[in-house]
Amino acid sequence: MGEPNFWNDQAKAQKLIDETNILKQKYDQFHDLQSQVENLEVTEELLELEADPDMQAEFENSFTSTQKALREYRLGLLLNGKYDANNAILEIHPGAGGTESQDWGSMLLRMYTRWAEQHNFTVSIEDYQAGDVAGLNSVSVVIAGHNAYGYLRSEKGVHRLVRISPFDAAGRRHTSFASVDVMPELDDSVEVDIKPDDLRVDVYRSSGAGGQHVNKTSSAVRITHLPTGIVVASQAQRSQLQNRQTAMAMLRAKLYEREEQKKAEQKAAIEGKQLEIGWGSQIRSYVFHPYSMVKDHRTNYETANVSGVMDGDLDGFIDAYLQWKLQQANPK
Repeated sequence: MGEPNFWNDQAKAQKLIDETNILKQKYDQFHDLQSQVENLEVTEELLELEADPDMQAEFENSFTSTQKALREYRLGLLLNGKYDANNAILEIHPGAGGTESQDWGSMLLRMYTRWAEQHNFTVSIEDYQAGDVAGLNSVSVVIAGHNAYGYLRSEKGVHRLVRISPFDAAGRRHTSFASVDVMPELDDSVEVDIKPDDLRVDVYRSSGAGGQHVNKTSSAVRITHLPTGIVVASQAQRSQLQNRQTAMAMLRAKLYEREEQKKAEQKAAIEGKQLEIGWGSQIRSYVFHPYSMVKDHRTNYETANVSGVMDGDLDGFIDAYLQWKLQQANPK
C-alpha cells in the first residue's frame, strides 16, 4: 500500500484494502478473545481463593459474552468457500397454494430481514411482486455484508409451514411451501459468458411505492436470458441504467450458479439442488400448530422457539448446517 503507484488501479487497490481490513479484524478478534479467556481464568482462580458475590456476577456475565463471541468466531472459521465472503442475492418464490403460500413468502422475507439487521447487514429489495390478496408473489433482495453468502447458503431450498390459516374462515390447518434461492453476488473478476443476442430487455414502470421519480418513468428493467429462460428484474434504483446494471449482476450470478450446479450434479453432489416445491423436498419445517417446532431435515437441528426463529434467530440452524457440511466434506 506504500508503493507510489498503488492507487493507479483504484478498484484493485480498494479490493486489497478491503481484504486487509478483514484479515486485520480476524487477527484482532482472535487476540481479543484470547485476552478475554485469560481474564476469565484469573477471575476463576481469585473466586476459588475467596468468594465475592460482585466478582461472581461479573464472571458469569463475562463468561456468557465470551462464549457467544467464541461461537461466532468458530462459525466464521467454517466460512472458507470460494465466495462465502461475498454479498448474497436471495430470492423467495411461493409454491402452489395461492394466498397461503404468498403470505408465507412474506413471512420468510421478514425473517431474513430481521436476521440481516441483527448482524449489521444491509438489505436492498431489488424486485418485489406483491401477492394477489396478501404476501408476495416473488421477491429478490441483496443482503450485503462480509460473509453474507457464506451464512445464507444454508437457506437454499424449500421451506414448509404448518399452521391454522388466518385466511380460512373455518379455522383449518394448512400446509404451505416456499422456495428460497441463494447466490453469491459476483464482481467483474468472475467471467460469465453472456452474449447480447441472447438477451431480451424490457423496461416498465416500477410497481413499488410512489415518489418524485418512482412510477413516473419506465426505470424498472427486466432481462430474459433466452437460451435458459432465466428472468431477472430490478426496480429499486432511480435510473434505468442502474437497474439494468443490477439486473445484469443478478443474471451473472444465476448463470454462474447454474454452471456450478451442473458440475456438482456430475460429481453426484447434492449441494444446492433445487427440487420441486412440494411434499418431500423441504429442507426445513416450521410447525405453528398443533405444536411449536422448527426443524431442519438435513441436520436434525430443531427448536421450539418458533417466534424467535421468525424474528431472525437463525444462527443455530446456520451453525448446524456448516458443521454438517464440514462432516460431509470430511467423512470419518
